[in-house]
Amino acid sequence: MTAWQLRRAGEDDVPAIMELERSTFVSDAWSERSMRSEVTGQHGYYLVAFEPEHPERIDGYAGLLAPRGSGEGDIQTIAVAPHARRHGLGRALMLALIGEARTRGARDVFLEVRADNPGAQTLYRALGFEEIGVRPRYYQPDGVDAIVMRLTVPTPETTLA
Repeated sequence: MTAWQLRRAGEDDVPAIMELERSTFVSDAWSERSMRSEVTGQHGYYLVAFEPEHPERIDGYAGLLAPRGSGEGDIQTIAVAPHARRHGLGRALMLALIGEARTRGARDVFLEVRADNPGAQTLYRALGFEEIGVRPRYYQPDGVDAIVMRLTVPTPETTLA
């Protein structure tokens, strides 16, 4: 099993993040401008994942928007390169974001997931997220529904599986 390292993303990481973004979300990738704004924004917390022996290659990234003191956070995006999937990297990224949300005082964390992405839905449910609604045809241009999910952030004493 690969031992990925996570670190806070910076503006210099945006080109590599965008490479993975465009290959993962072909029809609805974020613009580079939007990603740069998120990565460098005051209330965002973005991570990149890489193998220690390949620090130049980003194998995954994930982002949280959680203004301190707001009581809420939103998982903005997460992507894992195909060769790195099904090895726990998505879970590691999510757990790190949930931990940061807790540090920022979030009691609830929200996310949207494509209705046609059962793998991601399974991960989120395993982490304790619950479905709270649907946004019809949210993902464009594909017209795919978004399932809205919420996690009540566990206290530090509670362990996420």
